[in-house]
Amino acid sequence: MSKAIRIHETGGPEVMKWEDVEVGDPGPGEVRLAQSAVGLNYIEVYQRTGLYPLPPFPTSIGLEGAGTVEAVGEGVQDLAPGDRVAYAGQPPGSYAEVRLIPAHRLVKLPDGIDEKTAAAMMLKGMTAQYLLRRTCPVQPGDTILFHAAAGGVGLIACQWANHLGATVIGTVGSDEKAELARAHGCHHTIVYTRENFTERVRDLTGGKGVRVVYDSVGKDTFMGSIDCLAPLGMMVTYGNASGPVDPVSPLLLSQKGSLFLTRPTMMTYTAARSDLVATAQDLFDVVLGGQVRIEVNQTYPLAEAAQAHRDLEARKTTGSTVLVV
Repeated sequence: MSKAIRIHETGGPEVMKWEDVEVGDPGPGEVRLAQSAVGLNYIEVYQRTGLYPLPPFPTSIGLEGAGTVEAVGEGVQDLAPGDRVAYAGQPPGSYAEVRLIPAHRLVKLPDGIDEKTAAAMMLKGMTAQYLLRRTCPVQPGDTILFHAAAGGVGLIACQWANHLGATVIGTVGSDEKAELARAHGCHHTIVYTRENFTERVRDLTGGKGVRVVYDSVGKDTFMGSIDCLAPLGMMVTYGNASGPVDPVSPLLLSQKGSLFLTRPTMMTYTAARSDLVATAQDLFDVVLGGQVRIEVNQTYPLAEAAQAHRDLEARKTTGSTVLVV
């Protein structure tokens, strides 16, 4: 018998319960994975609160983890017991000591990347990869705006965008977070709690605006972000930390300069096995090459996931957080 965080209803952090679970043997195409580390991401808040639907209750949440293969099911050929692997994405259920997971969602970890680091970087790092390399490919000389620059995705993305030759403007919530973002490749920081980020972006760009805004905050920053864009710029809204964005008229996009608007998800960008492997490999390459540093700034025992959620929602965390099994 192993343990997992499970929820029996949607709600606040208090609905998360540390319970005994029976895992069983892997079925065809599945792997039984003994996890050593689990990544904490804001998407799990959306799962817990019901914004993103989950399987029938009781159920587990979480989309990122790393560990060692214990057993493989029928038809699994590329993995064997003892392999070190990591994953990010569907199906949910990472908040567990041991879990079953489809083998095609796992990637082998290269030497040089430990499981704790992998759990801290897979979802955030692959998110940064598809945003910067595929959704709106960053080119040398671009100026971009990245919201929540001191967050888990932000610290990775700022380093990566800097490596790609972009000028990075980032919003943060405090002077301490501004210092952290600058240490990770952010050229200009805006403390949104006391500065109008739209006005500052216009000042920093000489009134031109930026080519792209990457926005995980959602409702509170959406309209201001639109006004940061240069003509033909792209608004990439990929999260809802402050709540879902209100409906937008396509006419607004034309009035603001023939803008592009997209709402991508990592799940779509890595749905095909070939895309998942290529995305993970691109991430491994920049981490192993030293262009992107992965820093675990907070750890909690998996059993204390509820407190980790409280701190995440209170914006007390920076960078990556790992739940240790």
